[in-house]
Amino acid sequence: MPSNVPSFAELFRDCELSAVHLEMRDAYAVDYEKSGFAAWRRGHRLNPDDRASWWRPWLDLVSETVARGVVIRRARIVSEPVTDYIKFEHSGTFTNIAAGEQVRWLPRRRASDLALPGNDFWLYDDRLVRFNHFTGDGASLGGEMVDDPAVVKLCSSAFEAVWERATPHQEYQV
Repeated sequence: MPSNVPSFAELFRDCELSAVHLEMRDAYAVDYEKSGFAAWRRGHRLNPDDRASWWRPWLDLVSETVARGVVIRRARIVSEPVTDYIKFEHSGTFTNIAAGEQVRWLPRRRASDLALPGNDFWLYDDRLVRFNHFTGDGASLGGEMVDDPAVVKLCSSAFEAVWERATPHQEYQV
């Protein structure tokens, strides 16, 4: 993968209007979530009243970005019945919302007629796409930055189509 991919902190700090994220996998195996997912499978649940136990660096970045007036939205396309990993994500999404993200869920069967890019992505200010690449079993392969207007337009229209159909987190049951 290209080594010129800025960090999420840099991308968010340069963002002025909006950051949208489309997730389309039913499971991820990224290193920073392995211990949390394993604990969740053993029955551990995050306590909404114990903010100190939440994943602070990401939530701090989101909070700082939202406080500057940037709108952050995340949409997840999921197969139903959902995987254990999606149940894990769903149970912890209250932390994203507490930090200022808006989150929606779309059952995959309702996305069949949508034109979607081949990879998860972040789109910043409708001008810059960061694709997230993964192995078949969900390990991260890093990111790729794209500013091609046609790709930006595809990602923007795909995200908006998903967002329009998706269910707000508070209403989506797993």
